[in-house]
Amino acid sequence: MPSPGEALGAAREQERAGCIAEAIERYEAAIAAAEPAGERAVLAEALRRLAILRRHRDEPVRARELCQRSYAVAREIGDDVLAAEALNTLGGLDLAKGFLDKAAETFGRALELGESSRQLRARVQQNLGIVANIQGELGEAMARYERSLAAYRDCDDEHGCAIAYHNLGMVSADRGRLEAADCYFRESHAFAERVGDVYLQALCLVNQGDLDVGRQRFEDARQKAERALALFDQVGARGAKADAYRVIGMVYRETGRHALAESRLRAAIELAAGAGSVLNEAESSRELALLYQAMGRNQEALRLLSAAHRLFSRLDARVDLVNVKGKVAALEETYLAVVRTWGESLESSDSFTFGHCERVAENAMRVARVLELDDAEERAVLLGAYLHDLGMVRVPHEILHKADGLSDEERLVLERHPAWGVELLGDVEFPWDLKPIIRWHHERYDGSGYPDGLVGDAIPLGAQIVGILDAFDSLTTARARHPGMERESALLEITRSRRCWSPRVFDAFLRAVGPTPA
Repeated sequence: MPSPGEALGAAREQERAGCIAEAIERYEAAIAAAEPAGERAVLAEALRRLAILRRHRDEPVRARELCQRSYAVAREIGDDVLAAEALNTLGGLDLAKGFLDKAAETFGRALELGESSRQLRARVQQNLGIVANIQGELGEAMARYERSLAAYRDCDDEHGCAIAYHNLGMVSADRGRLEAADCYFRESHAFAERVGDVYLQALCLVNQGDLDVGRQRFEDARQKAERALALFDQVGARGAKADAYRVIGMVYRETGRHALAESRLRAAIELAAGAGSVLNEAESSRELALLYQAMGRNQEALRLLSAAHRLFSRLDARVDLVNVKGKVAALEETYLAVVRTWGESLESSDSFTFGHCERVAENAMRVARVLELDDAEERAVLLGAYLHDLGMVRVPHEILHKADGLSDEERLVLERHPAWGVELLGDVEFPWDLKPIIRWHHERYDGSGYPDGLVGDAIPLGAQIVGILDAFDSLTTARARHPGMERESALLEITRSRRCWSPRVFDAFLRAVGPTPA
């Protein structure tokens, strides 16, 4: 029979060879041999390694039991490093469950207990960096990765250095420090070449290509992405190719080759979806949306941004190791930019309405804050304000610019614009409830509005807010059929028509825009 130490060594060999079932059997054999032999150090390590394999096999409860036992055995024999190894593995289990604060605490205990082991110190600091990165604490993540790098250097672990440099590059890019990020990726690539990690080499090239696009070094970006594609093919990493195709698509988009850009970005989305990579699919969808915006294909852009928003909301920080809130916030800013640009383009041909949506949106946000709406409600009001007059594109030019009063038939045509706006966005599934704002911003609290004659609080709050500010801006802006009023006169007119507005919205409007006229 092999000794406990020999059984442990055989198990490690099977694990390195990827023979997981056989490795589990060997670790169990090592545990069974070590207990009666009293070889407690072998027992602690075999328990911990078996816990890691059980975790990879989706057996978190069993993994935790084994790891806690490993920790207890290590403490019994006074082996602080083995105890710290067990804590580091327990912290990984906490991280996998999404218990970030608990994971950070467990990693901290491991760092304190295993300070004498440079290799362990390097891995724990890296894990603490990952926790900080997920929480959006980029400065803390940077500091942890730097300490991890220093520890890897101390023990001449070149592969560890490659990983640490890569992580430093990612955080630097997120912080907008592009030159520093490029240096880190170059260092990571050099170490990855020396140790033969082809996959990491390709990741570094893709990330450098991303930076090159941001710095308008388009040919450099394309060449690096092409090299990355070849390396991903070499290791059979089909899903990872999505990132390289995304960078190539961005290069073609920024250099005006729109057909090629669409082709590459579509390929990126398909590859990412096929590989189940939610992050890559979401990022590629956002880039294709920006292409469609540049081409004036705004509806398609919004459809893709909505799809990307749903994908980002599915991101699992434990798997993707990203700050999900930061990703969603950045996407929502892109969403807002597309909507604002579209609204401005609709108004640009009409000197009477130019700037109308921007003014309505700015004042709508003031009212929303007086009403203490939550972030999602505020976002809906803001975007709804930018798009509320979208249906005006279907109203004939001669009606919009008619100086005399409108006939009954012409007024009926004009009053169809809210419904037309919703029709134009019919197949866009927004993350926020915008369509009620677009359809009902001309409804009035007393039932005198259109297109559906809604009464009272049947009119959604967002539509009421945009409605009163749309009316106010129309009064204060010169139009084909009337000159613009002075602000005080417009406030007086709104006050005279206060039956059209709910008391809550009317009061918030006065607090946000101006006092009640005398």
